[in-house]
Amino acid sequence: MALPVVAVIGRPNVGKSTLVNRLCRSREAIVHDQPGVTRDRTYQEGFWGDRIFRVVDTGGLVFDDDSEFLPEIREQANLALAEASVAVVIVDGQQGVTAADESIAEWLRGQAVPVLLGVNKCESPDQGLAMAADFWGLGLGEPHPISAIHGAGTGELLDRVISFLPATTETDEAEPIQLAIIGRPNVGKSSLLNAICGENRAIVSPIRGTTRDTIDTTLEREGLTWKLVDTAGIRRRRSVDYGPEYFGITRSFKAIERSDVCVLVIDALDGVTEQDQRLAGRIEEDGRACAVVVNKWDAIEKDSHTMSAMEKELRAKLYFLDWAPMLFTSALTGQRVESIFAIAAVAVEQHRRRVSTSVVNEVLQEALRWRSPPTTRGGRQGRLYYGTQVATRPPSFTLFVNDPKLFGDTYRRYVERQIREALGFEGSPVRLFWRGKQQRDAEKEQARHQSRGG
Repeated sequence: MALPVVAVIGRPNVGKSTLVNRLCRSREAIVHDQPGVTRDRTYQEGFWGDRIFRVVDTGGLVFDDDSEFLPEIREQANLALAEASVAVVIVDGQQGVTAADESIAEWLRGQAVPVLLGVNKCESPDQGLAMAADFWGLGLGEPHPISAIHGAGTGELLDRVISFLPATTETDEAEPIQLAIIGRPNVGKSSLLNAICGENRAIVSPIRGTTRDTIDTTLEREGLTWKLVDTAGIRRRRSVDYGPEYFGITRSFKAIERSDVCVLVIDALDGVTEQDQRLAGRIEEDGRACAVVVNKWDAIEKDSHTMSAMEKELRAKLYFLDWAPMLFTSALTGQRVESIFAIAAVAVEQHRRRVSTSVVNEVLQEALRWRSPPTTRGGRQGRLYYGTQVATRPPSFTLFVNDPKLFGDTYRRYVERQIREALGFEGSPVRLFWRGKQQRDAEKEQARHQSRGG
């Protein structure tokens, strides 16, 4: 059962995102003292009493100005209202009623959704009621004095909110797969999200930095439930000023950390840049499953050899992710967009896969037959005794040897390559831990010492 939606509406800089963070007990919504920080509609989960719901935060509404992003923000607010069970319109009690508030009230009176009026920045209990009383004239019902930053009055407001929500029941549904869409600014991440969802889920613009929030969208594909996160474009840290974009990038890195699988979007026209390489390294370092999506494929002049030649060129630069499948798409035409889920599903399956110890050792013995461990000038040779998988997400193996120092990088890469060729793990990084006899003896001694209570 889908959770009911509560839409938070209002003009710029009245504290909508602060209220959303308060209602959802989080800090996900970007809060900054600058109008226009929130542009897309973003979702978080909240609860009050016996009700669970989704809160959608919208951009600041302005009706008498069609300058940069404002028409798109209005469209996002319309889409939020279309799915909402109740709307909470926020106004600034310290500023009083403005012409912008009156325009929003007039617009809301023509909507079918129930509306509650929250008068924010009423920190003083004595003055709050008087400040709120000024807003009766908007015709949106009783004004509720609140302080989003301190929490005053928000409980009473939530009591009214849940009176409009249907009862929710617990389900046994599996947790959705977290899929983070990441990449440099302007490579087409938001366009991909919109193409996947079949609606204008995120504002698309040629202006860099349009997406600032991380935007969660839940849908069903390949028989699985996915939560898609369209992240802010990630630029070099030295190129980013402290402010909304800085917070957006921080959330993008957090989205990578909490994801099950990342879709790294590359611009087919630009190819792989230094920043793409850094993002690839971050994904590998965090141990996330990954698929590489080369967007804007429609803009490339091509013949029957173009795709294979470009894949070879891109992989040479994305050597961090040589294990990740690569897909050539066009968000503009929709070409192969739906195939993203098929390769992402495989990557997630491999990321969570566990192999028995007997199979692991069959692969290792075969690798040893083809190529023996190196021997030092002094005649010492590395010996690989056995191995076992110790973890998933990503698949991790401990290899027991006589001395890890006898196994150089070249032989370690050979062993990893043999494991991949025999066992797969496409779309997932693999971790190998080499443990020597001295390490094992030290651990046994420590265990004996602890068992004696020493």
